[in-house]
Amino acid sequence: MPTAFITGATAGIGAAFARRLASDGFDLVLLARDAERLERSAADLSGRYAVRAETLRADLSTEEGLTAAEERARAGVDLLVNNAGFGNRGVFLDVPVADELTMLKVHCEAVLRLTHAALPGMLERGRGGVVNVSSAAAFATRGTYGASKAWVVNFSQGVAADIAGRGHGRVRVMALCPGFVHTEFHERAQMDVSDVPKFMWLEQDTVVDTALRDLRRGVQVSIPGAQYKAIVGISRLLPRELIARMSSNTGRKYD
Repeated sequence: MPTAFITGATAGIGAAFARRLASDGFDLVLLARDAERLERSAADLSGRYAVRAETLRADLSTEEGLTAAEERARAGVDLLVNNAGFGNRGVFLDVPVADELTMLKVHCEAVLRLTHAALPGMLERGRGGVVNVSSAAAFATRGTYGASKAWVVNFSQGVAADIAGRGHGRVRVMALCPGFVHTEFHERAQMDVSDVPKFMWLEQDTVVDTALRDLRRGVQVSIPGAQYKAIVGISRLLPRELIARMSSNTGRKYD
């Protein structure tokens, strides 16, 4: 059976990837910080779908956690989903710089190191894929969060170009850029999203379905939802200053 390695695997988009891939017959490597929740998720998925669900308790903001994750990725996986991430409570200057640096470690350094660890084996076998979960915020102005997600998009496209033609062309790297998704993300960041219109919300399973379809097609930047495709397309035509004013406050009120 193929094996999928998912970080941030016990909640939100990561959990949706785990369910879908298990139902597709993938064995799983689930990484998260909460050991109890991790074991519960693994037991549920292995029992429901008759797949192997390995657990790796690790904090990707620490060197110890990153090293453990790298070693597992290097040992061989067929699909890597770099999903772990979070939002800080508050805007720049209201957030301690240590918390901003932790965000960069999880959103950027972890993505780089795990992609670097997983790809050689995929290229050698001539198959595999990496999905780096970014955000529609990568195309807007959202402080450190948006900047880190813009890095994920550029990094993923750069790596995809670097490996083009290697691995028989069957190894793919893609950035996934969803907008607002019904998950625990906003609650954990204590964000008040009451001003976000209903049409802007996406379902987790829709995001995952779009991601896997686009990965099979060789898409390098996947943007789920017609509304977000339109928003991103329009944003490329508007002045950056206007985009900054429009995007900096939407969904960024804090409880």
